[in-house]
Amino acid sequence: MIERAFPVPNDANVNGQMGMTLRDYFAAKVICGMFADHTRDQGMESMAMWAYKTADAMLKERAK
Repeated sequence: MIERAFPVPNDANVNGQMGMTLRDYFAAKVICGMFADHTRDQGMESMAMWAYKTADAMLKERAK
């Protein structure tokens, strides 16, 4: 089951959009922290990969 970061009732969805997934929300928070660390010298693809790997770990831990 895909969890939503900001779930809304079905009748509040606009154009069938369900909103951001919790995984995307976690990854967005992680990548903000990565960008705040100006000592990092990584490419964008690498940062995105690590943000989602961290989000996946957060979801796994949350499920325990």
